[in-house]
Amino acid sequence: MREASIRELTFAQAVREALAEEMRRDSRVCILGEDVAEAGTPFKVLSGLVEEFGTDRVLDTPISEAGFTGLAVGAAMTGLRPVVDIMFGDFLTLTMDQMVNQAAKVHYMSGGEWRVPMVLRTTLGATRRSAAQHSQSLHAWFSHVPGLKVAIPSTPYDAKGLLKSAIRDENPVVFFEDKMMHHKLKGHVPAEEYTIPLGVADVKRVGSDITLVGTSSMVQVALCAAAMLEQVGISAEVIDPRTTWPLDEKALIASAKKTSRAIVIDEGYGRYGVTAELASVISEGAFYDLDGPVIRMGAMHVPIPFSPPLEDATVPNEKSVFEAARKLCRRS
Repeated sequence: MREASIRELTFAQAVREALAEEMRRDSRVCILGEDVAEAGTPFKVLSGLVEEFGTDRVLDTPISEAGFTGLAVGAAMTGLRPVVDIMFGDFLTLTMDQMVNQAAKVHYMSGGEWRVPMVLRTTLGATRRSAAQHSQSLHAWFSHVPGLKVAIPSTPYDAKGLLKSAIRDENPVVFFEDKMMHHKLKGHVPAEEYTIPLGVADVKRVGSDITLVGTSSMVQVALCAAAMLEQVGISAEVIDPRTTWPLDEKALIASAKKTSRAIVIDEGYGRYGVTAELASVISEGAFYDLDGPVIRMGAMHVPIPFSPPLEDATVPNEKSVFEAARKLCRRS
């Protein structure tokens, strides 16, 4: 790839560029949600899109997540490709009937006659000091439901490529973006057209002693922990599933078989969460190659506190991952 074609974009810029490119490519693509037009969302991710595409395709909605998500389901069934913006992932509670009982099941219940090609964009992640009702990571809920696909990008490159694929997909896709990465995380993004297929994991760092499986923001935590582990002679491989469904089980199992040890890190709640599913996949698929149990690290089973020190303690960080990996590798 030519060096001149590589640019550094923030996570938010990569998302905005993906949406703009797909809206130019396909007139059926539209965006709807609270404050998505003139305000560009509270996180300013969509700033400028309404100026280019107008209010017919970038629609500000009333404060009714259930209403406009249901409208998007119907629009998708009748020919459009809507992208719904739910500003905080905690508000997904208001969309469960529309997504779980309608969007996810229409194709199956119609015998393949109907499809719901829509994307629901929302956020996850704590440490923003937004308290218990604006800080949860609820991606496990939608990963649990047949008929939905779930993407959780960890880099600007992945965000753009996965979002373009999600918009083009014939199935409903729930797309989670860590709110802390929107403007803080930068990365190289090609200027040329590209997509990333849903269901293909990525090796973010090659290693030989232990596998660290991270999702969303926890990929960056895993990479920082891997750098710390290198200083004590431990080679950590970092795997990013990129989508929790479809899930690239083969990549996770292959890495664990190679390293013989694995830690799964996710910002969602540990109980009945994504870490449990990923750990189960690895334990079942690489059982005879493992030198120890698969360790799960997720959010504490408490409401996310508003207090900064308490909030920081509820989710895994590079130091806690480093210590867990060192213990699993039996390095003092």
